[in-house]
Amino acid sequence: MSDQRLFDQKKTDPSKMMGVPGAYSLAEILSQPQFWGRCIQGLEREGSLAQIRRPFHSASQWLFIGCGSSYYIALSAAAAWSRITGIRARAIPASELLLFPDLVLADAEDLAAVVISRSGRTSEAVQAARLLEREKNIRVLAVTGTPDQPLEQIATTTLPLLPCDEQSTVMTRSFTSMLLGLQYLAACQADDSTLLKSLGKLPGLAQPAMDSLHPQIRDFVGAHQFVDFVCLAQGPYFGLACETALKLTEMSVSYAQSFHTLEFRHGPKSIVAPETLIVFLLSEQGYDAECDVLEEMKRLGGTTLAVTNRADKRARAASDLLVEFDFDLPEVARLAPYVFAGQLTGLYTGLGKGLDPDNPRNLSRVVVLDEEKALP
Repeated sequence: MSDQRLFDQKKTDPSKMMGVPGAYSLAEILSQPQFWGRCIQGLEREGSLAQIRRPFHSASQWLFIGCGSSYYIALSAAAAWSRITGIRARAIPASELLLFPDLVLADAEDLAAVVISRSGRTSEAVQAARLLEREKNIRVLAVTGTPDQPLEQIATTTLPLLPCDEQSTVMTRSFTSMLLGLQYLAACQADDSTLLKSLGKLPGLAQPAMDSLHPQIRDFVGAHQFVDFVCLAQGPYFGLACETALKLTEMSVSYAQSFHTLEFRHGPKSIVAPETLIVFLLSEQGYDAECDVLEEMKRLGGTTLAVTNRADKRARAASDLLVEFDFDLPEVARLAPYVFAGQLTGLYTGLGKGLDPDNPRNLSRVVVLDEEKALP
């Protein structure tokens, strides 16, 4: 029996799949809503969130920093932070800070920093935290899924998340858990009790959505052979589009790109063809303009997968696969589930190519550089 057939037979019970390619990734993807519930319960019980925020109380701007998936968390978290708190926030890769600190910190007055790393050991993230804390006298909040690591030891304080590290190489559960934790902290910072309640409702709403989505994505991917992938979004969803493209690249060794949705018209649309899967993460605020692009790409012959909270007839007609959540939550509270479709598409595309998405080639779970080769 092939690994794919065995994987499909046992998909309802991830605990039985260990040793099958992609088994850890599937279990970690499917576990996200339940894990979020435990994370939020932990944050609700955590009496130290006010104390954690104290070193940053005077900050008039925030800098979110990460590498790879953690940088894409930073992109979405910074956008959410600005919307929730009303305080300016921006995101950069750790390497930009290390190589061009004068540009990044040109307007660094009253700046607070968030450094994100699943392992807490990523060399560039640790170096960025060290530069900020010890050379620039800028306080750092560490966000990590692995306690008692160098990042936590350098930072002023750490967001108290449950350990969310994966057994697979790629980030799935840790991505959404760290993003959700930062949204929860932003709601606390803004004293927004309504948003806190909404975030608390998300896991219960996301579980049936995941249960429904999983077989849809498996069957959709199984019915197509895509040559390349494009992931499109705007605003707080753009970081999620970048992460979607990265999951497709990592888990299936496929060529995937991400763009702001309306920017895709300005040259990149030349690649659109039936064998190109174009993933749209449709926002509420930009819905009409983004739907215009969705319809245009469908007319050009692309295969389309649209993810939205509520769709109208335009999106339904222009989508080869439509993922509709129908969550009765504010937009800023429902960001995390928008990566589900990309995670599962990457997983099943990789399996269809005979790969093991748990262990992509050329990748390690954490990038740790030799000290002599570390960035300055």
